[in-house]
Amino acid sequence: MGWIFIASLVLALVITHKPLGDYMYRVYTSVKHNVVERFIYRLLGVQADSEQRWAVYARSLLAFSVISLLVLYGLQRLQDKLFLSLGFDPVPDHVAWNTAVSFVTNTNWQAYSGESTMGHLVQMSGLAVQNFVSAAVGMAVAITLVRGFARRGTDTLGNFWVDLVRGTLRILLPIAFVGALILVAGGLVQNFTGPHEIAGLTGPTNMTGGPVASQEVIKELGTNGGGFYNTNSAHPFENATNWTNWFEIFLILLIPFALPRTFGKMVGQIRQGYAILAVMGVIALVSVTLTNVFELAGDATVPQAIGSAMEGKDVRFGVANSATFGAATTLTSTGAVDSFHDSYTPFGGMMTMFNMMLGEVAPGGVGAGLYGMLILAVITVFVAGLMVGRTPEYLGKKIGAREIKLASMYFLVTPILVLVGTSLAMGNEAGLAAMLNSGPHGFSEILYAFTSASNNNGSAFGGVTVNTPWYDVALGLCMLLGRFLPIIFVLALAGSLARQTPVPETAGTLPTHRPQFVGMVVGVTIILVALTFLPALALGPLAEGLLS
Repeated sequence: MGWIFIASLVLALVITHKPLGDYMYRVYTSVKHNVVERFIYRLLGVQADSEQRWAVYARSLLAFSVISLLVLYGLQRLQDKLFLSLGFDPVPDHVAWNTAVSFVTNTNWQAYSGESTMGHLVQMSGLAVQNFVSAAVGMAVAITLVRGFARRGTDTLGNFWVDLVRGTLRILLPIAFVGALILVAGGLVQNFTGPHEIAGLTGPTNMTGGPVASQEVIKELGTNGGGFYNTNSAHPFENATNWTNWFEIFLILLIPFALPRTFGKMVGQIRQGYAILAVMGVIALVSVTLTNVFELAGDATVPQAIGSAMEGKDVRFGVANSATFGAATTLTSTGAVDSFHDSYTPFGGMMTMFNMMLGEVAPGGVGAGLYGMLILAVITVFVAGLMVGRTPEYLGKKIGAREIKLASMYFLVTPILVLVGTSLAMGNEAGLAAMLNSGPHGFSEILYAFTSASNNNGSAFGGVTVNTPWYDVALGLCMLLGRFLPIIFVLALAGSLARQTPVPETAGTLPTHRPQFVGMVVGVTIILVALTFLPALALGPLAEGLLS
């Protein structure tokens, strides 16, 4: 049944890949603005038909994000003075900082319990807004990089405000609306009554303070949040049945797997989109398979006796479907969980970490997965060019010194944050005091936390108390730098590519739409991650697995 579950997911994604990808292509290439969009542009003072150079685009993105961070931080700190606070005290400064950074960076890591911390206004006007717009920012950056490949001899790449508004209004909101209705039909409750409920992210909650269907859709579309009980999609109010579990995984993968089609349409070569999709698909299927194998063939006496590792998993979903959810959520920037990764087998837990260490590119976060994969494609053609002794090209654009430096800096940001952050946590008393386990497993918990934060994933391994000033500040910095430094490098690369005039293909041009290139990108991705993170993995899950 687990394999049927996976096969049906693949089939659904295949069916939706073309129509959704084509629709997003029309959204980002249309020259018309609807009535609501024109009103928003007038309100913001935006000239919607005026395009921006990459530096202006970046400044607009950063200015929007800084203002968003300050507003969300202020809402939390002033919560007790605002209406709909439910009588809650102001959110502590270090928690407010961590939460504001978390939601603005589309990480949505939660170091607190929602039902006892946040009031209606903060949830609806703060967290809900960021759940949409932070995801739209990621899509905007991906589309900008695609424009860099598609355009020639220009220094403009579109308009950030137009991309942001269209991604929110035309893509995320409609899918969230339809998805919410489906989940309500599946048993996720939605109402606005009861003295202790906390408002959901786009709608209200049930009488006991449980999450709502609309919140769940936003979360699975590529954002996260631990939910009101910090059990996320393991709670029956957030994930009622096995088929809602299937639907939530589908939502996690829906947009990231459709974006390669949009990429192919925008560059005028559909087969290039299929090549990127194939890389994502190969890595994803291998990861899902290995995670299932490790969990179904768990080490130790009890798991071997019953044929699987059931600890930390809900009996509604079983081992296979839980493992598939765990792989999907860490292959993307979602971070939602329906089982506890801290209870996975050592090698199963290692797979969830390895998925994030890949850069979450298979298929990755909403937008972030596509631009991460395109960066890896650039690195791959550079490596191939070194092998044959010619200047590397990708989609007719030369990959010179400037381009490969930007791609290399993009790739190095996350490993530096993960490894430096983990070493600092293991080397000071504040970091060690939060560990509930010792030995390799305790190290894995710390490594997972910094991997999740730096990659803007948002899921937690568990077993470590991160709601402390030291961890809130450290993980917040990792989320902030892990989001915006790579975005700056991506936009700079897009600007550099857009200024180029495409070079004609020759007999020596590497075909980037064939299985050979797909295999090369897969190999380069895995080798780069292995060389970077293997020592850390050896101290954590690999050591634990060999000792068990």
